[in-house]
Amino acid sequence: MTEVNRPPGAAGPLRLGGWTRFVTARPRLSLLVALVITALAVLAGSGVADRLGSGGWEDPDAESTYATKALEREFPASQPNLLLLVDAGDASVDDPAVAAEARRIAARLADEKGVTGVGSYWQADASAAPALRAEDGHEALIAARITGEEKQAGETLDRIAPELRGAHGPVEVSVGGPVAVRHEMQTTIQEDLVRAEVIALPVTLVLLVMVFGSAVAALLPLGIGIVAILGTNAVLRGLTEVTDVSVFAMNLTTALGLGLAVDYALFIVRRFREELAAGAEPLPAVGTTLRTAGRTVLFSALTVAVSLAAMLLFPQYFLRSFAYAGIAVVLLAAAAALILLPAALVLLGHRVNALDLRKLFRRGRPKATAPASGATEGRAWTRTANLVMRRAPFFALGTTAVLVLLGLPFLGVRFGTADDRQLPSSAESHVVQQHIRDGFPGSPGGGLEVLAEGRATPAQYAAYKERIAALPEVLRVDGPLVKGESAYFTVLPKGEAVDDPAQRLVDDLRATRAPFDTKVTGAAAVLVDSKDAIAERLPLAAAFIAIVTLLLVFLLTGSVLIPVQAVVLNALSLTAMFGAVVWVFQDGHLSGLLGFTSPGSIETTLPVLMFCVAFGLSMDYGVFLLSRIKEEYDTTGDHDEAVRHGLQRTGGLITAAAVILAVVMVAIGTSRVTNTKMLGLGIALAVLMDAMIVRSLLVPAVMRLTGRATWWAPGPLRRFHERFGLSEGESQPVPATEPAPERDKVSTRG
Repeated sequence: MTEVNRPPGAAGPLRLGGWTRFVTARPRLSLLVALVITALAVLAGSGVADRLGSGGWEDPDAESTYATKALEREFPASQPNLLLLVDAGDASVDDPAVAAEARRIAARLADEKGVTGVGSYWQADASAAPALRAEDGHEALIAARITGEEKQAGETLDRIAPELRGAHGPVEVSVGGPVAVRHEMQTTIQEDLVRAEVIALPVTLVLLVMVFGSAVAALLPLGIGIVAILGTNAVLRGLTEVTDVSVFAMNLTTALGLGLAVDYALFIVRRFREELAAGAEPLPAVGTTLRTAGRTVLFSALTVAVSLAAMLLFPQYFLRSFAYAGIAVVLLAAAAALILLPAALVLLGHRVNALDLRKLFRRGRPKATAPASGATEGRAWTRTANLVMRRAPFFALGTTAVLVLLGLPFLGVRFGTADDRQLPSSAESHVVQQHIRDGFPGSPGGGLEVLAEGRATPAQYAAYKERIAALPEVLRVDGPLVKGESAYFTVLPKGEAVDDPAQRLVDDLRATRAPFDTKVTGAAAVLVDSKDAIAERLPLAAAFIAIVTLLLVFLLTGSVLIPVQAVVLNALSLTAMFGAVVWVFQDGHLSGLLGFTSPGSIETTLPVLMFCVAFGLSMDYGVFLLSRIKEEYDTTGDHDEAVRHGLQRTGGLITAAAVILAVVMVAIGTSRVTNTKMLGLGIALAVLMDAMIVRSLLVPAVMRLTGRATWWAPGPLRRFHERFGLSEGESQPVPATEPAPERDKVSTRG
């Protein structure tokens, strides 16, 4: 049907689809039900942070995990998770008064409920004692194991730590060890998350007011984000009843909840306001918005969820937790944007533009000197598009070269484990562990344990001990400690606990023949097993993301080439993030400015997590741009003009959304925990690079070079897309403040 000079927002009689009728039939009732559900979510999600774990980096099916659990069960003293650093000041730890006080502290600790396997330098045998005494003779250790699951162990630590730490006669006691590190990390993350929300919410509101110019419109995305965050907390609280969930996932909940709610609401509200400006009444304007921008939002949410779902393929519950939180918050944000937001827009109508701050700033000025911001923004992006299209080879090669160059530091990545250095340098457990690393021989707690299972004679144990003591990276072998048909040896490597020689020693120990079954655990063994698990599942996860993304983008565009471009360019957009992560967090550049201690490595699961999150967000922006280009191409058939028009109409939108999401991620990046800081700042960089470099320069340049071939597809696939494909299917309205191009005066609208 061809129409001449018809306002885009007032296309014919009111025709509402089933979904539009559903969400707009009783808008007040919809919002009331949403309010009740949100209140129930607040109740259901209360206390979720206290039920989340701070570990989850290990493979639960690995040899090291089996050995750790067996040793905890059979030899609790072999797996101390609580270390008390006893500082004698200027005196020697062998001073009688110091020794007497230390023994008294150890005895008091042994009497505590939930504590087992207490040992110390003053009680150890001759072979183990040197490892528990500092080389300067002024410090020594008391070791113990706090039993129970992580939450129970944390409660026990909270109960006993205040009585243990501090001055005790001639000694000063500090509390450390893995259980203290985990507990302090969990507490710090919870405190930092509150601070991040306090920073992000008002800054986001200010930016939204600047983008919309209306305080009422700016509040809508925040409302959607809060609903998504509270709903996800309730989902996570439910999941803790059936599986382990990492406390780190709460950071992603806040970041994606606010960020994606802003993205989706920004896209929908702006389209709704464009329809109103074009002359439509609120109800048909909502219908047009849902048929166009609403379908793009749904499609975008699916692409983000697919990227996050890939983390379910990995065994570590740290990664799986981010998939739980990410999928939940993405789908809830999209649902709120597609159900609650239309209901609110129907009720608000033209009042969505209430408190228009731009009018306040323009008041009293001649109209000629107050150009509409939409027109100004459109002209700026039109100039950008024209420049990129004219110099397409230069921009395509130049931006690719810059992105590859920024990613080069990642070639030197070294993988490690998360330890106390994730915490601030002033954290008590970090201070204790640093003292142990610097002042104690063989890094107590950093050795390897070999679990021996099966009947054996003392001679067989002795022969095996000689064989492993002769391995090139071994400093000392202690044991065996025998209990029934099980025994264990402690092997101290010559270097750091998880460096390359220690990892090679794990392989050597596992390859050493023995007359009984052996299993190796310890920090280096956990790292080796975690790297192996990720390497095994990584191709499957990458294939899953690539195949599903290719299919979804094909359903959006009907093109064979565009999905391939989307996957390749999205992956390329992440190079700067990975290069910066290594340069900053591994190599320690800017550590003083950013306030963290570099461990000299990157925790093994972090690159996987950051790739899945950043790739999904990159696809989010890619869908917004491609849907507008596709809509214009379907209307005009002019490829170059479609690319220009798509960038003109979405460039400002994508950039604004990216800046707001980056602000949220930077707020998360203010965390004192290094992994969270790395996640927040890394994703913020990836989002900005994607929006300002890839979407604004590289994608238009590549599409200009591929020309009309961009839209080619073989006959069978074209017919498949015609039947199952998804597109906005309506021309985007031209804002009333912007002169309509000649080509828009006669348009085909379905």
